[in-house]
Amino acid sequence: MRDSRIVDFLAQLAAHVPAPGGGATAALHAAQAAALLGMVARYTTGEKYTEHAEAIVTMIAETDTMRARALRLLEEDAVAFTAVTDAYRLPKGPERSAAIGAALVGAAEPPARVVETATRLVELCELLLPIGNPNVITDVAAAADAARAALTTARVNVEINLSGIKDEKARDALRARLADVDATVARADRVTATVRERLTA
Repeated sequence: MRDSRIVDFLAQLAAHVPAPGGGATAALHAAQAAALLGMVARYTTGEKYTEHAEAIVTMIAETDTMRARALRLLEEDAVAFTAVTDAYRLPKGPERSAAIGAALVGAAEPPARVVETATRLVELCELLLPIGNPNVITDVAAAADAARAALTTARVNVEINLSGIKDEKARDALRARLADVDATVARADRVTATVRERLTA
């Protein structure tokens, strides 16, 4: 799926098929956030930015890694959700119930990892904002908004699976991984607000 053209991916997304869906779009939001930060970092190089050269090199490497990770999660989400639909097609009985429970835990994992990825991307927005090339500073806001969308979309795609997971320990562990989403969303909003304030200063 990572090699699909945008038009083809959107056609798949719009089709009457179980995947890709919301979980895949959450991962794509995260990938876009990482790409935008990588672009801003690459514009923050040269003699003018020597003071931050080491941080920028690290930023470029990390955002490239996170972009690739998010694309993997996009594909993993589609595979995991297909496993859920397959489990529901099994004949009713204990084996079906166990298969559904395991598939739901598996389906919650990619979006939970998107939450973690997007959380780090918000941190990178905060780090890049004060040192980034001011000519592309709006792209830091765009990255923050994309990371925000990844967070909230991934969260709801974890939550949709929780009610069907009977394993209380697994359910609680997933909830714990979502605990800081609202706070991180607020941080992303502050990044965007700061950029907008700069534009009107």
